[in-house]
Amino acid sequence: MNEEILRQMVREAVARRLGKNEETVEVPAVLMQHSSHYRYALPPSDGPCVIEPNVHCNHCGYCESHGH
Repeated sequence: MNEEILRQMVREAVARRLGKNEETVEVPAVLMQHSSHYRYALPPSDGPCVIEPNVHCNHCGYCESHGH
């Protein structure tokens, strides 16, 4: 994805939010898997946070990822 395609995508997103119709550009689909996006399958916790045990778990997902 180059800078011009990214700019066009931003223009389209802003136009959609403002309710304007503009021509669309097709962006090639690129699926990228990066280790920082991986989430571990941990059992749900209703007790203390795994990272900070003094705090009740609020299901933020930080313990399920590499923290990115």
